[in-house]
Amino acid sequence: MRPMRPIFVTGNENKLREAERILGVSLERADPGVPEIQSPDLGEVARAKALAAREALGRPPRPVVVEDSGLVIEAWGGLPGAFTRWFLAGVGNEGILRMLSAFEGRSARAICVVAIADASGEVRTFRSEVSGSIAPEPRGSGGFGWDPIFVPEGSRLTYAEMGEEKHRSSHRARAFRAAAGWLRKET
Repeated sequence: MRPMRPIFVTGNENKLREAERILGVSLERADPGVPEIQSPDLGEVARAKALAAREALGRPPRPVVVEDSGLVIEAWGGLPGAFTRWFLAGVGNEGILRMLSAFEGRSARAICVVAIADASGEVRTFRSEVSGSIAPEPRGSGGFGWDPIFVPEGSRLTYAEMGEEKHRSSHRARAFRAAAGWLRKET
């Protein structure tokens, strides 16, 4: 019997390619346009989106995978967090840097939650967090989103400057690797 490809729910082609590279498998992409709940908790957002996507896709007999990531800036009390996508759409990386200049400290965390709804509707979540800091200016041409401004702890490079190393050590890589073992058993 041929294994069933998990369905990865995203409208972001970059996330799809990154997930496939990390997992080492081909994913079927779907974008059913499910609304994202507004919550400061990335796990809650990912869990709700996995269940809503499973329903919108007609309760498929294979895993439905969603991913939600956020940039947590300590000087801002954890913002933008689960609202990072909307924040970037409004002000971009340059806007984040401009606003952060009024604060002391550049500590930040990159958080990723992968949520998988199985055929029965049960949802499992896999969370990873990478500590780091916000660079003084955008650097690098790789990656996407806020990759040009996030420097993981122990590195001098932003995610956008790292290339393949990012796919081994990022918040997203760690969360997807944690999910990979479960996915292999289920598909």
